[in-house]
Amino acid sequence: MANPKELKYAKTHEWVEYISDNKVIVGLTDYAQKHLNDIVFVNLPQEGDRVEVGGRACDVESVKAVVDVYSPVEGVISAANEELLDSPAKINDAPYEAWLFKVDEVVKSEDLLTFDEYEAFLVICDKESE
Repeated sequence: MANPKELKYAKTHEWVEYISDNKVIVGLTDYAQKHLNDIVFVNLPQEGDRVEVGGRACDVESVKAVVDVYSPVEGVISAANEELLDSPAKINDAPYEAWLFKVDEVVKSEDLLTFDEYEAFLVICDKESE
């Protein structure tokens, strides 16, 4: 699955879609879901929770491991994708549609990667995992 060109990416393999200057949607990249394999559980953040850049926002559990999902922005959780509670495999099926959470009042973000930068970063990740 190709990474959408219009999104931004974190080096921890979250994608970020800017809805406005201070509102974003966050999900896991195709690279992340492939390395996790079958996702069986999602522990989502609560609406109103404050998240910080690089801080743990939630976690996902696969048949291989439980991994933390980090927030690439600082702000307030405005929504969590509760559909994933009953169907966490949607992340495997369509990672760029199965968003995890939305953040409002974004005041800061990490240095997010463009599509081209993320694609180059994935080459490095694949070499390191060989």
